[in-house]
Amino acid sequence: MTPDRPAGLAETVRALAEGEVTSVALVERALARIEATQPTLNAFRIVRAEAALAEAEAADRELAAGGRRPLLGVPVAVKDDMDVAGEPTAFGCRGEFPPVAEDGEAVRRLRAAGAVIVGKTNTCELGQWPFTEGEAFGETRNPWHTGHTPGGSSGGSAAAVAAGLVPAALGSDGAGSVRIPASWTHLIGIKPQRGRISTWPRGESFHGITVNGTLARTVADAALLLDAASGNHDRDPHRPPALTVADAVGRDPGRLRVALSLKPPFTAVPARLQPEVRARVLELAERLARAGHSVEEADPPYGQIGLTFLPRATAGIADRVREAPDPALLDRRTRDAARLGRLLAGAPLRAARRAEAVLHRRIGAFFGSYDVILAPTTAAPPPRIGALYRLSGFATDRAMIAACPYAWPWNVLGWPGVNVPAGFVGDGLPVGAQLLGPAHSEPLLVSLAAQLEAELRWHERWPPRTAEADSPAA
Repeated sequence: MTPDRPAGLAETVRALAEGEVTSVALVERALARIEATQPTLNAFRIVRAEAALAEAEAADRELAAGGRRPLLGVPVAVKDDMDVAGEPTAFGCRGEFPPVAEDGEAVRRLRAAGAVIVGKTNTCELGQWPFTEGEAFGETRNPWHTGHTPGGSSGGSAAAVAAGLVPAALGSDGAGSVRIPASWTHLIGIKPQRGRISTWPRGESFHGITVNGTLARTVADAALLLDAASGNHDRDPHRPPALTVADAVGRDPGRLRVALSLKPPFTAVPARLQPEVRARVLELAERLARAGHSVEEADPPYGQIGLTFLPRATAGIADRVREAPDPALLDRRTRDAARLGRLLAGAPLRAARRAEAVLHRRIGAFFGSYDVILAPTTAAPPPRIGALYRLSGFATDRAMIAACPYAWPWNVLGWPGVNVPAGFVGDGLPVGAQLLGPAHSEPLLVSLAAQLEAELRWHERWPPRTAEADSPAA
């Protein structure tokens, strides 16, 4: 464990429990790394320096007294759509947001596990786009190439973990917003089953398509954070059966039937898998085949699943815009999406919700023939900073769909998916692949991801210490 290359989550827990390091020392190092990288990476919206050090001192007293909790004394970060008591929840927006009175349920559970919340990470406005830029906070940059985006909308959490500012972080995923930035920053990103990690004080976020998930450098760390954050508020509408996902790390997944799905789901505008990304995903498929799994090309029967996504997404944006202290400060694309959401919030939204059961049956039947789907996480490597931010609304949608057509169907379904690093393209730009499963399949996906990790050792590769702003174009 070194100041500039921190240990992972599980190793940090062990070192704290054995007295090799103090929580105060870890938090001080994390705060120093955050301060040093804010001018370049800009991963954080809020840094809780004073509060985090006080929490670390309390953790050290508990550790000295023999106390043991799953994450006791470990510094972690959460995305700026999650409530942290005493801090505003601006969710990437401009305006004067009041401090919230209580932790959200996911944050409350992290604290109950002993974690120290060092800050809230940047996200694009209301989490709508696969980049993390905005008038409210500027540009969050990719540690691998600072001229490129880390993705979005959990781009701040991904940048913070990839750069080693914290060992792990929470993000949220409404159309790939954990998996996309994990792909573009060489991380594990777990999008769990809907309800696995509570989104309370919202029983459903964006009408059920958005869930909270984890980002970390290793499968074990992502699973450990997932277990610590999992659980439900008494009033949560989605309450999946409890799982201990970390137990699946190192477990033999058995010989699996893997569907290699390279065709983008239905989209209203063209989307094409770039050949260099396709090559990296095919290499992972070959690794799985060599490990003894049966791999064959097959695409789930998505149909026109996109028609069920749009009403839920835009009606969710309309809900959030109504709560903004000054909607006039919001991006014009946000206000246009909210206007569409208000139009779709009646019968179209109800029809979209009813369609989910039909999709569960149809796509669920696909898992009678296959255990896991392997698919690209994105169709392209991370774009340059600014490439999407200054576009019009329609042009943004076209560019977003072209780059990221693969992740969002699993948000409609509410089922688990895990991004794993697939390697690098061009001059060192990370890309990833998704392992997708049916309802409650996190243990299976985690065991398969861990099997790949044991061979590929992707967590041993770090971003360059200085990423040049004039890095190559995607």
